Amino acid sequence: MIDYSETRVRHPVAVELSQAAVSFGRGERAVAALQETSLKIAEGEFLALVGPSGCGKSTILKLASGLLQPSSGAVIVGGKEVGAKALRIGMAFQNPTLLPWLTIERNVMLPLKIVRPFRSQYRSKKNTEYRDRVHALLADVGLLRFANHYPWQLSGGMLQRANLCRALVHEPSLLLLDEPFGALDQFTREELWATMQSLWMKRKPTVLLVTHDLKEAGFLASRICVMSARPGRIIDDSTVDFARPRTVPMTFEPEFTALNQRLRELIIDARTDVAEEA
Repeated sequence: MIDYSETRVRHPVAVELSQAAVSFGRGERAVAALQETSLKIAEGEFLALVGPSGCGKSTILKLASGLLQPSSGAVIVGGKEVGAKALRIGMAFQNPTLLPWLTIERNVMLPLKIVRPFRSQYRSKKNTEYRDRVHALLADVGLLRFANHYPWQLSGGMLQRANLCRALVHEPSLLLLDEPFGALDQFTREELWATMQSLWMKRKPTVLLVTHDLKEAGFLASRICVMSARPGRIIDDSTVDFARPRTVPMTFEPEFTALNQRLRELIIDARTDVAEEA
């Protein structure tokens, strides 16, 4: 098995999986969700995980967030084993989950009310410095004039833009994205790819993206890891060298199409191998 823990990482390490494995249940009923996996993600890197459903992509995301502990091995984020201390992490999921009784401004500001060290100064800064911080993010994604609107007054794409702002407002060093654009139509999704790219280029958080969309991975990521069917393992690790900012027309060029096809073939082969073993 290839060890990707030393692959392509030349900058300080933000996330490291060291022979991390996850199983659910015990004894004969135990189900292996993730085989022993070693992986390093550099600070400021944008890494995408792709693969068939149930391959362990979201399991790796949960390991990085501390929502799940490995059955064996270790997960290290920011130089500390997950669970050792509070980590500043931003998260965005397929559904925006904004609170309907709060304005967009207050929804985006919510992490500043909850996360240390911001929460201790929330009362004194919510109408000054924190509001300015929120407004700057909303301006970046074209939503500033909707700051005082409520979620039910915005479209799905606008809600996801606000969701990204909420994930970034507390300046996380690690941003975890779990199919954040999967529920949107193709045109809105492509608009949000450009939005996400712009936010990453401006702020450079470390990003771990889980997606089924190979085109999305190629557009956004600086590195793509392909996973096999369950029990998941990384079967390929590729750098994406396309110049930025990337554009939708670029995704129709031969080099981009070739990348998508190669990723697709890797996933198909991995699914076929598992089916034959079964």
